[in-house]
Amino acid sequence: MEWGRLRRRLQQLLIVAYIAVMLGVVSMVIGPFLNDRTIAENPGRALAQVTNVGSYRTTADFQDEHGIFHSPETGLIYPTGLGEGQRVWVNYSKADPDLVKVEGRGWTLAIIPALSVGAVATVIAGLLWLGVARIGARSERTDE
Repeated sequence: MEWGRLRRRLQQLLIVAYIAVMLGVVSMVIGPFLNDRTIAENPGRALAQVTNVGSYRTTADFQDEHGIFHSPETGLIYPTGLGEGQRVWVNYSKADPDLVKVEGRGWTLAIIPALSVGAVATVIAGLLWLGVARIGARSERTDE
């Protein structure tokens, strides 16, 4: 396979990978926005006790307005800074009590991490693009 064709394929692969990452970045903001909107459509408020703080999720138990206890498997939304055993006010969707967020926190907290991921992906994609172009140019000079 000639280098020009390989370079084009690598650049196409980089474009596809970059688009996939940028879609992930957009979903990092849209997902929390939609969750907050769902909670706001039919909100409930409860005092929850944090039962576990892990690296991937923070879980809490709370009692809804009907006295039913809930412990969402997916954990709390926006759990930063919580400690095990801590009591915290949460808002939840009465239609889906497994959708629970820490009161006073919202989807805008997802903007900075999303922008960070987008910036790092842009730098990496740019460097890879330049690397492919530079190697291709060097290879084409040696073929002559």
